[in-house]
Amino acid sequence: MENLKLNVNVAGVHFKNPLIAASGTFGFGLEYKDYIDLNQLGGISVTGLTLEPRKGNPPPRIVETPSGILNSVGLQNPGVEYFIESVLPELKQYNTIIIANINGNSLDEYCHMASRLQQADIHMLELNLSCPNVKQGGVSFGTDPKMVYSITKAVKKHSYQPLVVKLTPNVTDITEIALAAQQGGADAISLVNTFLGMAIDVKTRRPVLGNITGGLSGPAIKPIALRMVWQVSKVVDIPIIGMGGIMTGQEVVEFLLAGATAVSVGTANLVSPNSMIEILNELKNYMVNNKIFDIHELIGGLIV
Repeated sequence: MENLKLNVNVAGVHFKNPLIAASGTFGFGLEYKDYIDLNQLGGISVTGLTLEPRKGNPPPRIVETPSGILNSVGLQNPGVEYFIESVLPELKQYNTIIIANINGNSLDEYCHMASRLQQADIHMLELNLSCPNVKQGGVSFGTDPKMVYSITKAVKKHSYQPLVVKLTPNVTDITEIALAAQQGGADAISLVNTFLGMAIDVKTRRPVLGNITGGLSGPAIKPIALRMVWQVSKVVDIPIIGMGGIMTGQEVVEFLLAGATAVSVGTANLVSPNSMIEILNELKNYMVNNKIFDIHELIGGLIV
């Protein structure tokens, strides 16, 4: 396996392998350091950061569903300043790509965080556009192509690092949103984020989640996420980080064939802290068994 070429380039950033821990499912990465070797990961997209510390939504926050989970954590985090001053120095000790995921309720908040992270020692900035725009009645930034274009263009001016735009799948046409991000200056796209869903307790006749609705992730969404990655790969010229229900090395291969250059693993980390290492080993075994020695032989290799 030593001869396998697993390294990929996403917007000028070199990953030792295409596996990235998805934001919101891996904490800051340090929470997993006693369970796995973080140096083996291609990258870590840290838990979603906001300008100020956020307590998150009321519990219950997570509920299991058939082949997945609904979560409504609400971006609980200590704020961007705490991340820069207290978390990043320790995280930088590991040989892995660090991606800062930023979330805001207004354009000003996004730009402020991008500016603050300009000189921080991170490799990429991930712009989460699934947040509610409080100045537009709480509508998600990522559902309007014009808004996606405008916010991407604005944040790009404040971003020293390559800018990844993370897309919500809760739209009519994902390709329209992806093109808007590219035209706004995105260096890469990550998709998909979670699908909006809910669960009801029939005994109490109340929503199970404290916030009523939440984001659906896990194996249940993989076929839809895979389809969206394939569709977007046909219309954009920038790299794609694919995600959505990846649980095995074979499913990594599926996303690569559909056009992703790298992938993010999310819910699997909540099932087992060792999931990413297991998935990486499965990917290597697949390549050896199929006499594929360079990961680029898979990227965009779907035959239709």
